Order: sequence, then structure tokens, then C-alpha cells
Amino acid sequence: MRYVFIINPVAGKDKGKEKLSDAIKNFFKDKDLEFSISFSDYRGNITEIARSEAEKGDDVTIFACGGEGTSFEVLNGIYGYDNAVMGVIPCGSANDFLRFFDCKDSFLDLEQQLEGETVSMDIIRAGDKYCLNGCSVGMDAIVAKNMILYKNLPFVSGGLAYKLAIIKAFLGKIGLKLKLKLDNIDLGERDCLFAVISNAPFYGGGFMGAPDAIPNDNILNFTLVDTISRLKILHFLPVYEKGKHGNLSFCTMKECSKLEIESDLELPINLDGEVIMAKSFDFELIKNGIKFLLPQKALKKLALNV
Repeated sequence: MRYVFIINPVAGKDKGKEKLSDAIKNFFKDKDLEFSISFSDYRGNITEIARSEAEKGDDVTIFACGGEGTSFEVLNGIYGYDNAVMGVIPCGSANDFLRFFDCKDSFLDLEQQLEGETVSMDIIRAGDKYCLNGCSVGMDAIVAKNMILYKNLPFVSGGLAYKLAIIKAFLGKIGLKLKLKLDNIDLGERDCLFAVISNAPFYGGGFMGAPDAIPNDNILNFTLVDTISRLKILHFLPVYEKGKHGNLSFCTMKECSKLEIESDLELPINLDGEVIMAKSFDFELIKNGIKFLLPQKALKKLALNV
């Protein structure tokens, strides 16, 4: 097995990632294992590096060293290559996918990582892209778009950037009309605050939008929140953050494998934190779509929830 570490030098805020390269070299110096370290130079470069490494054809584990965006790029570089395994070393402003496993320290420990096991994870096909965690449209996607404005500010964590982005979205237009189709069942046009399709529970810096989601159960989780007043939103968000919204009358939560959305207006669409603009979009479950390296503690968490 060959190990490749792709470091995003602009991910996160702390200087820990600046030491990561030295830590990796020190870890491997007395081991008879092949490894390499690459730094991305521009947007999309991580995908290019990951694909180039996977195309070599040998067994390789490629670590995304950064945040959600780094993982998104690695996934889109290696999807379709059976020889490639994905790993994550969380050193970005947000690593919401890993929150499910509740053992961040294990993902930061190279010894625990290499003593872990490879499992199959579901992913989401989103148009011609692939997502590991979740996608959304509506206020959530507007928030993700606004978050880009805040997350690089000094002393602003991923969670705080998300909250600031919520405030900006809150002061704008509330609600949108979406035509929705879930598993080929037409839900008609809905006036909604946002719609989310999830492979794991958390997104947006720790909001538990899909509390029942398990990333390898061959199911996606759909959450739809109807348009509500600003006053209701203020009361709703703390409930939503804790994943306690399932019984609210204006929330719809279902399991699915496919979602299609359509709007008369071009809207921001959030793909694992990356934002694109479109009038229509489709999302589809890909069962066991990626091989993923998990430390033992993470494996135990996964086993408890399956």
C-alpha cells in the first residue's frame, strides 16, 4: 500500500497544518512504507493530484488533509478507481462528516489511522460531482455561500462563520418555491426555507440536520423545512442544531435514494460546502461508492449505529 497526503495550505486557521508535513515525515522515517506529500496550488488542484495518484493503478490510500472542501476534491479525484482508498486528516475549518464518528483525535493520529480498516461508504452523486456528506438548497445553501465571506477572517472558526452567515441570510429574502421529486414521486411545488439531502448527520459547522443518517446504510436522508416567519426561525435554529426537529409540523423527514429539484430562478446549491448556481439539479445515492479508511474507534462508532 502506498500513502499519499494532499495538504490544502489554506484550509483552517491554526498553524498545525504547517507542521503536518514534518509530522508525516517523522512518522514514516523508520518505516518501510512508501509515502508522498503534495500541497495544492489552486482551486481544483487537489482533484487533479488525487486523480493522478489513483491513475497509477497500484493500491493507494489518499489522505485529504484539510476541511470539507479538501475532502470534496479528493473524492472527486478518486471516484471510480477501485485501487484507491480515501482517508481524512482533519485540519480545516469544518470537518462535519467526521463528527458522526466522534473521535477527531483518532483521525489526527497517523498510527491509529494506519492501524484502522477500510470500509465502503455511500456517497451522493450531485449532477456530475460526488459528495460524501450532504447537499442543500434554499437558506442553507445561501448560508454556505455567505460562509465563504467569513471563514477566512481572523479568529473566526468554522462554526462561528456559519452562524455569521446565518445572520446575513436571515436579513435577506426568506423562503423559495421549489418543485420537488423524491424517488420519482412528485411532491409538487413547495414553499420552503430549505431542503437537504444527507449521507451523514452533521453539516454547516455542527448542525444536525439529519440525526438518523448513517454514512454506510445504503440510504440517504431528506429534510424539508417549510417557509416560516423570522421569529419562528430564531426559535427553530437551536432545535435544528441539536437534531430535535423531527416532530415539528413544518419539517418533513424521509429516507430516499434520489432527489430532483427545479426552480424558476437560478439558486445557490451547496455540495459539501462547495456552492454552484443552477435552476435544476438532481441527487442520487451511490451505494458503497468509495473505500474509506477508518481508525478503530471510528469503526466501533459505525458498528454501533448500523
